[in-house]
Amino acid sequence: MNSWEEVGKFLLYAGLIIIGLGLFFMAFDKLPFGRLPGDIRLMQGKLNIHIPIVTCLLVSAVITIIINVLHKR
Repeated sequence: MNSWEEVGKFLLYAGLIIIGLGLFFMAFDKLPFGRLPGDIRLMQGKLNIHIPIVTCLLVSAVITIIINVLHKR
């Protein structure tokens, strides 16, 4: 393979990733991230603390599955 084919494949994959991220962020408001049961919210006066424990676990699991699927190729 010549170097231009590799550059083309890289740009293609980068573009697909950017499109996927764009679609994800467009739908992000409709997803319950940050409002899942198990996420901790502490509000006292002007102090608001939000600890998204379950959201972080869910995102970590999804990313791990995606990386494992892509790594097996």
